[in-house]
Amino acid sequence: MFSSSPRCHAPNDRFAGPLAAAWPDTGADLLARVLVPPAEALPVPAAGDRATWARPDAATLEHLRAGAERERGTPWPETLAHLYARFFRDGDRDAYEQRVFARHRRLTRAAVLAAATLDGGWLDEVVDGVTLLCEQSGWCWPAHDDTRAVHGAVLPTVTDPCLDLGAGEVAAQLAWVDHLLGEPLDAHTPGLRTRVRYEVDRRVLTPFARRRDWHWLGLDGDVHNWSPWIHGNVLVAALRLIDDQSRRAALVDLVVQGLDRYVAALPADGAIDEGYAYWWNGACRAHEALDLLAHATGGALGGVPGEALRHTVAFPHRMHLGGEWYLNHADGSARPAGGQPWHALHRAARRVGDTDARAHAAAHRRPGEPVAGEEHGLGRLLRALTDPEWVAAEPAPPPLPREVWLPSTQVLLARPAAGSPAGLTLAVKGGHNGEHHNHNDVGSVVVALDGVPVLVDAGRPTYTAQTFGPGRYDIWTMRSDWHNVPHIRGTAQAPGRAHAARDVTAAAGELRLDLAGAYPRSDIRHWRRTARLERHSGRIVVVDDWALDPDASAAPTHLHLLVAGDVRIGAGHADVTALDGAGRVRLRWQPRSAPCASTTRVLDDPMLAGVWGQRLTRLAIDVTAAGTTGTFALTVEQVHPHDAPPGGSR
Repeated sequence: MFSSSPRCHAPNDRFAGPLAAAWPDTGADLLARVLVPPAEALPVPAAGDRATWARPDAATLEHLRAGAERERGTPWPETLAHLYARFFRDGDRDAYEQRVFARHRRLTRAAVLAAATLDGGWLDEVVDGVTLLCEQSGWCWPAHDDTRAVHGAVLPTVTDPCLDLGAGEVAAQLAWVDHLLGEPLDAHTPGLRTRVRYEVDRRVLTPFARRRDWHWLGLDGDVHNWSPWIHGNVLVAALRLIDDQSRRAALVDLVVQGLDRYVAALPADGAIDEGYAYWWNGACRAHEALDLLAHATGGALGGVPGEALRHTVAFPHRMHLGGEWYLNHADGSARPAGGQPWHALHRAARRVGDTDARAHAAAHRRPGEPVAGEEHGLGRLLRALTDPEWVAAEPAPPPLPREVWLPSTQVLLARPAAGSPAGLTLAVKGGHNGEHHNHNDVGSVVVALDGVPVLVDAGRPTYTAQTFGPGRYDIWTMRSDWHNVPHIRGTAQAPGRAHAARDVTAAAGELRLDLAGAYPRSDIRHWRRTARLERHSGRIVVVDDWALDPDASAAPTHLHLLVAGDVRIGAGHADVTALDGAGRVRLRWQPRSAPCASTTRVLDDPMLAGVWGQRLTRLAIDVTAAGTTGTFALTVEQVHPHDAPPGGSR
């Protein structure tokens, strides 16, 4: 027993979801019989398979070599104690996390080069990286550590390790290194693999089995992306690093039950309320774990249980606006930084037979470029390098469906025609304000021109202690007054599941909903919004009509529009030159007399600036004069090059 914590553990009643239905006889006894030996459990050839590793993909190897050679001989990033403590002192989590991530990337590069070359110098680099991880006081990221709440500490409590995303990532990376380079490491540095097993067991596998009160287990019914992410990494570690077949089977059985809870929580339409960015470390992780289970059990636990799991493979391309741009509700980025693990989507799409999802992944496979990068972890990189269908995949055009309606999250996306981002694309969101990674955004509208957002959702800035603390909705990007929704009598929307859209109906290119319930006021009889794409004209029209109780002393009411690009405002209209040279749109509103004020938001956060540039502009259109019962209509039209130049002044 490694933990001194007195915490009790929730009972582990067996959960029965889609996985249990597909595999009714699953349990530790069956797993003990069908699990293949540890050396065969991970679906990647070890470095001794020279047919694979003597000639890995050349572009990927050269990319990794360039980074590794720059680092070789330099000090490894130090995970300093004062940086860990900063989260508890001033809320900064990024300074520590970036050093951890840099360690992971450096070790990943060295491991692949060691496998390709079997060179003693690269093996030394791997040994150094592995040992540093083993000596790192805590594997948990400071933002997730319960060390202060339980022990009053601001540094990791080594006798009571916390199992979070970060700890799972370290355990899985060490397991993949062990699998890939086990024999060369035994010859080169005897004893290292024993140390790896000791550290992974005490920090991850024993706490995972011993404690059943981890919030991410979802025993209370609230299951989110942490569940498949951590369970998938625990699965890798248990399959490779545990030799005792009975214990190994018991650990894998707990993983299967955890994955079952997550799959059971997926809505039938496959939508992810955390947004596109979290699909990769949620539903995608579940697909990867199930793929691994199928391999490790010789197919005994095969297939894709549950229709929701099949449908969720389509979620990334359903949220695609065009090019690098995506619909980014919740804590996502409209233009995600870096590449995604497209090979994982490609593999999942092949498993479920989704040709559109496969094409969306293949659209990002460019011959002559690396098959994957080191930023998503060693395991994902190894899977990409050893997946011949992905390595040989030919680029394909993205599917860009004509219309998407996801009833579970009440998200509509409509474009003029399938297969092209040309023209204006409309996205509207209903839902509620208690979603995972929630922003207060019921009724928000996003408009893209040729796939580039013009009326936008800002996304989220760099995470700090405030992001998931009681001050979350003091962050401007999380508040409704910085989304494309009304600000009614000086009141913003409130967080919580009860603050939701009402009377939601979707039709071809149109969403109707009542926003009144999203606001903590009793004097809003209704605030109905209709947003539609008029495909015959190419215009987008958003109409608000409302009824409020009379109140002569009430604060003003505004319609807010958050705009990316250069803005010129005139009487009853605004002209926007979009980012990326996408072109121009004109916003017109009725009543034309409604005054419009603009606020420039300078973006000093690097995550936001990396998406939108130096600024975003908020238009606040005052509709107070329309009265307690009124109507406001916004029209968005593309301005073509041959049209008259836009008027107005800045």
